[in-house]
This record gives sequence, structure tokens and C-alpha cells, in this order.
Amino acid sequence: MFFVALATDFDGTLANHSHVEPSTIAALEQLRASGRKLIMVTGRDVPDLKRVFDRWDLFDIIIADNGGMLLVPETKEEVALTEPPSGALVARLRDRGVTPLSIGHTIVATWEPNEKIVLEAIRDLGLDHQITFNKGAVMVLPSGVNKASGLLHALARLKLSRHNVVGIGDAENDHSFLAACGCSVAVANALPSMKAKADLIVADHGAGVEELVRRLIEEDLADHTHIPRPEIGKLPDATEARVSPFETVLVTGSSGGGKSTIVTALLEQIRDQGYQFCVVDPEGDYGAVRDAIIIGDAKHEPKFSDIAARLAKPETSIVVNFGRIFKLSTDTFNHHTPS
Repeated sequence: MFFVALATDFDGTLANHSHVEPSTIAALEQLRASGRKLIMVTGRDVPDLKRVFDRWDLFDIIIADNGGMLLVPETKEEVALTEPPSGALVARLRDRGVTPLSIGHTIVATWEPNEKIVLEAIRDLGLDHQITFNKGAVMVLPSGVNKASGLLHALARLKLSRHNVVGIGDAENDHSFLAACGCSVAVANALPSMKAKADLIVADHGAGVEELVRRLIEEDLADHTHIPRPEIGKLPDATEARVSPFETVLVTGSSGGGKSTIVTALLEQIRDQGYQFCVVDPEGDYGAVRDAIIIGDAKHEPKFSDIAARLAKPETSIVVNFGRIFKLSTDTFNHHTPS
């Protein structure tokens, strides 16, 4: 399984006018049953989401407030990922008669055409805030807080790499988090700018989510051509030979034939593309692999606890050097072998 999680927007994607079809709920249940994780990434604030949707139990993590809040449905934990809304900003917007005006745990939201008043208030108060649009909605958060930052917090909690996540959305505020996913998907009702950048386009609203779930369960998006595939050489017809994450590669040959050189070049391409690798190195041939953490050396055996701790961080690649164990085994064999 390559894609181990689905991150979905709510309004305009999972839901149509705040309603999620029973067939879409059933598809999410099937996805959970396949062993995959589910993450919701929504611009709604927490009370508003609770008002329109009660199947929080389907999700491992919910990112609300357009990246400002992290919720864990199983434990009912709520974590603010940024500071509360500026009291001065809220007061200024109320004084200016901005309506509707929604105040969440971390987000301030209204609707077009109030964005001009909001921008003036941010400027006049000297705040380091940004406006994000969502099909007419105007959302205000501190700079750097968006759906992508919220998703990365969620993935850190789940110990997942962004490369193994499929994201699906429809509107302007989904650009950032879809760009952070290994595969970006737009529903058919998405804005043209979303569909232009998406790796895949599916049916509209919940039907599109259902279509994506079917493809994930049936084929793990194995025909998805946008996954980076490191180049390992040329085929006889001069086309590039590339490695797919859905394939197993065997590198074989005589001692001194350059196997380690080939593998090292492949590992560096994998690392350059932001993927994680773990090398089991029996003889200490890969100690110079760039940006990899070496566990074990000629004097120290690698410990499983160290290996597991490093691999729990998807951005970390390691080389497990069993050279000491291999040497001790060889020495013992030679010592007991009659000459």
C-alpha cells in the first residue's frame, strides 16, 4: 500500500450544501476498513462543523479553522495551532459593521465584499495576518497558518509522510494543502484553477470522493503517473528506465561490479525527491550516503529502538550498519573453522 491516507476538504467536496450523502459515508467507512487513515481539512470553525456534521468518528484527525485547530475525535482532544483571534481586529470589524462575522478558536471569517474593510483593519492595526478566500468566504488567520500547515501538523501526529497522502478539494483555500500531498485531486465542481493544477479530476462533490475511494482500494492509484520515479538508466530503445514505488528492484552482479554505486545513486535520487529510505548495510558500504543518518559502526551494534525512533520521522532516512555484527560473525566462523 503506497497511499495510506486520504485528506479531504468538507464544503464543496465531501459535502454539498452542508449535506454528506449516505453513500459517501459508506465509502469513507470502506476506506477506514482498508487500513487507511482519514483526515478532514476544513475552513469551518469547530462549532459550525459540529452543527452540520456528526460523523467525526470516521476521521483520525480533523483540521478546522482553515489550519488553525487540530481535533482528535477518538480522544476529543482539541489543539490550537496558532493564537486566538485578535480582540482589536474583532472590535474594529464590529465597529465597521462587518456582517456576517464569525469568530472561531483561531479564525475570523466573513463574506465578500467585506475583504476591503478587513484588509484596512489589518493594515491599520499593524497585524501580521493574511486573508484566504473560499468561494466567497473571507477567512483571516496569522500569516503562515493555512490548510497545508494544519495538514503537516496532522501528519506529524500520525507519523505519516506527505508523499503517501491523497488530498481532494475544490476551492482557493485548498491549493496549499493539495500541493503538500503526494497526489492532488479536484472534484468536477472545483474552480478551474484547482482543476488545472490537480493530478486527477473526479466526479463532483461526494460522488467524486466515492470514486477516489474506489480507486484507492482497488488499485492504490498504481496508474497515477505523477509519482516521482527515479531514473536508473536507459533501455535498449533509449527510453529512460525508472523505478516505481509499486515495484521491487533487484540489483545483482559480481563483487566489485558497481552494485553499491548504482544503489547509492538511486538512494540520492529518492532523497532529493523528498522520500525516506532505510538501508540495511551488512558490510558498511553505504556510510557516505548523503543526508542519511548512520546507525551502528565498527564499534557499536545498531539498536532496534534507535532505528524505530528515526523511522518514525518520515523526513529522516537512515543506513543501518551491521558491519560490526558481520565482522564478529566472520571472526567467529574463521576461529572455529579448521585450517
